[in-house]
Amino acid sequence: EDLFGFEFKKINNDIFVYLEKNNKKLEMWNNFFEYLDKFKEDGWIIEFSKDFELIFDKESKIILESNEKDGWFNLSFEIEINGKKVPLTPLVSSVIEEFEDVELLPEKLYLEAKKNYFVEVESEILKPIIKTILALFDRKDKNSLKVTYADAVLLDELDKIDIKGSKKLFEISKKLNNFEGIKKVIPPKGLSVELRDYQKEGLNWLNFLWEYNFNGILADDMGLGKTIQTLSHLLRLKESNKLKTSLIIVPTSLLANWKNEIQKFTPSLSKILLYGNEREHIFKIMKNFDIVITTYAVLTRDIEKLKEFEFDYIILDEAQKIKNPRAKVTISVKLLKAKHKLALSGTPVENHLGEVWSIFSFLMPGFLGTYKFFKEYFQNPIEKDKSIEKLYLLNKKLKPFILRRTKENVVKELPPKTEIVKYTQFGEKQAKLYETIRVTMEKKVKEAISKKGINSSHLTILDALLKLRQVCCDPRLLTDLEEPINESAKLDLFLEIVEDLLLENRKILVFSQFTSMLKIIEDELNKRDIEFVTLTGATKNREKVIKKFKNSNIQIFLISLKAGGVGLNLTEADTIIHYDPWWNLAAENQATDRAYRIGQDKPVFVYKLIIENSIEQKILELQNKKADIQKSIYEENEIINFEKDELLELLK
Repeated sequence: EDLFGFEFKKINNDIFVYLEKNNKKLEMWNNFFEYLDKFKEDGWIIEFSKDFELIFDKESKIILESNEKDGWFNLSFEIEINGKKVPLTPLVSSVIEEFEDVELLPEKLYLEAKKNYFVEVESEILKPIIKTILALFDRKDKNSLKVTYADAVLLDELDKIDIKGSKKLFEISKKLNNFEGIKKVIPPKGLSVELRDYQKEGLNWLNFLWEYNFNGILADDMGLGKTIQTLSHLLRLKESNKLKTSLIIVPTSLLANWKNEIQKFTPSLSKILLYGNEREHIFKIMKNFDIVITTYAVLTRDIEKLKEFEFDYIILDEAQKIKNPRAKVTISVKLLKAKHKLALSGTPVENHLGEVWSIFSFLMPGFLGTYKFFKEYFQNPIEKDKSIEKLYLLNKKLKPFILRRTKENVVKELPPKTEIVKYTQFGEKQAKLYETIRVTMEKKVKEAISKKGINSSHLTILDALLKLRQVCCDPRLLTDLEEPINESAKLDLFLEIVEDLLLENRKILVFSQFTSMLKIIEDELNKRDIEFVTLTGATKNREKVIKKFKNSNIQIFLISLKAGGVGLNLTEADTIIHYDPWWNLAAENQATDRAYRIGQDKPVFVYKLIIENSIEQKILELQNKKADIQKSIYEENEIINFEKDELLELLK
C-alpha cells in the first residue's frame, strides 16, 4: 500500500514493514514523523534498510546575526544544532514553497539540515522568520537578507529571537512600529504661532525622519497645517545651527502663499523666490538663504543648473505632481541632490497605487523595489485581486513614512459638513444631442480600440468623454455644433440654487473644470446684476481677487478647479458648489477644503450638480471606487486607468 508517500511491503505473513524513501517533500516527512510513534503504540514493528540513514533531532536554537556596513545590514538566520550552526534561510525557503499560507503551517516542522538529517522546529518560532523573508521580497540571497534602516519596520516580529551583533536596526524597528515611542521635541522659539497638539506630533515625526535619515510624506488633510509643521521643523533646525539651504518646490499658484506663510509664522527663516526674469542672479546668491522657493515649471526649465546644487532639504508641495514616473517633472525632480527629502500631499494616491510608488522612488529610491516588481507584487494583487495579505504588508511597510491625519480625527471643533447631490434631467433638445454624441463616440471608441488597442486609443477616449461631459454642463461648450442649443438643464438648476442661497446670505465658492463654463455663468450672473469675482489660470492678480471676496459683500467666487483647487484659505465661505464632477474625488475634496478647514466656524454645505442617467452619474460611482484605493494605503494621466469593459460602460 501507499501511505504518506512511502511504499509499504509485507514480508511473509509476519507484520514487518519495509520502508523505502519515495518522496522527500517536506509535508510527507512531517506526516511520517508525526504518525511514527502512533504506529509503534498500535503494535507496528518498524525497520529501516541499512542505507536508510535517517536522523532527526529536537535540540536546536535559532540565532539572528546582524552586521552593519555603510548603512546596510546583513541579516543571517542560523539554526544551531548540537553546537553547529547551519544557514536557516535555504531551509525556510522549502517551507515557503510547500505551504502557501504561513498561518496554515502544521504545529511542528522538520527541516532537512543536511542529507537525511532533520531537525524538529515548532512552527510558531518559524512564522515570524518566514513573514520577514516574504516581506523583504527581492532582497534575499542564498543565506542572508540585505536591508536598510527603512526596512526595520518589517522586523518587529523577530523580537523573541536571539540576536547577535548590531542591535541598532531592531531599536529603530520598535520606534517605527510605535509612533508613541518617537522622541518629543520642543517647538522652535521663533515660531509666531502656538502649534496644536497634533501639529506637535507632526513636528516630532519630522524630527524622527530627519534624525535617522528617513524621508516621507506628510499627508494630512487639507487645512490641517502641513505648511506650518514643515516650517516649524526647518526653523527648529536653524535654531540648532543644523539647517543649510533648502529647496521648496510648489505649484505656481502657491508661490505667494509660501512666501507669506514664512513671513507670517517663521520670519527668521531667510527666503528667496527662484522665479521670473531674475533667476540668473538668484542662482548666484541663493546659497546665502535658508529657503529657496521655486515652481515645478521653473524646475523643469532650469534643471541643468539646479542639479548642480546640493540642498539640505528638498520639499515638494502638492507632491502628487510627480505621480507619473515618466513625466518630465518627475524625471527632473529625481535629478536633484539633497540629504533630506519631504513630500507634502493630502492625496498621494489619486488614481492607483503606482502613484505612491512614483513619489517614494524620489523620496527613497529602491524602497518599494522597481515599478515592475511593485506592480506585480503589490499593485495588481491589491487593486485587481483584492489581496488583504498584500495590502496589510504594504500598509505595514509604508506606515512609518506616511503621516496622515484627517480633520474628523484631530479637529473636534470643526462645524458639521453636509454633502448634497442635486440631480436634474436633460431637456428634450439637450437629451437628443447627448444621445447623438454618445452613439457616435461609442462607435468611434470601439473602432479605435479594435484597431489600436486601448493603450493607443487615449486621445479618442479622452475626446469622447470630454464631449459627453461638456453636453452635461452646457451644450455651448461644444464649439463645433452646426445649430447652437441654448438649453441647459444644469445651468437652470444652478441659477435656481444660487438665488435661494443668496437670499440666505451665504458666501459661495463655485468650482468647475471648464473656464468656458465659468464664463457662461459670469454672463448669467451679470444679467441678474449679481456681483462675483473669478479666479482662473489667466487671473493676473490672484491676491487682489481673493481679498476682494474675503473682505467685501460679494457672495460668489467662481473658481477653476486647476487654479484654485489647492492652496487657498477661504473660510469666509460656507457653501461650495461643484458644477461638474471630476473623476478624482480627492481633487473635489481638496477644493471643498478651501472653506472646510481650521478657522471655519459655520456649518458648511457642499452641493454636487449631476445630470441623471448620464456620464456624470457614472463618474460618481467611479469616484467611490477610487476613494477605496486612496484610503487603502493609509489605514500626468488625469483619468483612472480603465479596463475595456469599464470604459465602454461609461459610454453607454
